[in-house]
Amino acid sequence: MNSQIKKALINEKIRAPEVRVIDSEGTQLGIIPLKEALSVAAEEGLDLVEVDPNSNPPVCRIMDYGKFRYKQSKKIHEAKKSQTTFQVKEVKIRPNTEEHDIEYKVGHIKRFLGSGNKAKVCIVFKGREIAYREMGVNILNRIAEEVKDMGIVEQQPKLEGRNMAIVIAPKQ
Repeated sequence: MNSQIKKALINEKIRAPEVRVIDSEGTQLGIIPLKEALSVAAEEGLDLVEVDPNSNPPVCRIMDYGKFRYKQSKKIHEAKKSQTTFQVKEVKIRPNTEEHDIEYKVGHIKRFLGSGNKAKVCIVFKGREIAYREMGVNILNRIAEEVKDMGIVEQQPKLEGRNMAIVIAPKQ
C-alpha cells in the first residue's frame, strides 16, 4: 500500500472504552461502549474504523475498510497526476564566449522554456576574469532580452562566488 495513506485503527485494535459512533449512512449513534459498537459493525458486516483518535471520546465510523483504503489511494493518485512538475535546466557560459556560441546556447534556453522548464544561465569566471563582472552582466541581460518573448526573468544577475547567474521562468 501507499506510504501516504494514514493507517487507522480498526475493530479490536481500538483501545478506548467508549467511542462516538457514526453508522454507514452517516447518522450518529452517540457515545456507546466499544463492545457494543463492534457488535453493531459486525451485524452490518462492516468494520469499525477510528477516524478521529484525538477527540474525547474517539470518533469511529462503521464502513468497509478495504473500500475506504482503495478510495484513499485513488484520491492520492489523482492528486499526483494533476501536479505540475518542472526542472531547472542550467546553461554555462564563459565571459569571453563568442557570439555564435551564445546564440547556440540561447536556442537551448528557448527549447527549455518551451518545454515548461526553468533555465538558469551561469557565467563562470576563471582566474582574473572576475575583474570583468560588468561584461558578465551585459551578456546575461542580452540573453534575457533575446528570450523575453518566451520567458520572464525570475532572478536578476547575481554573483555567487565565481559564478554569476540569472534564472528565467517560462511565461504562463
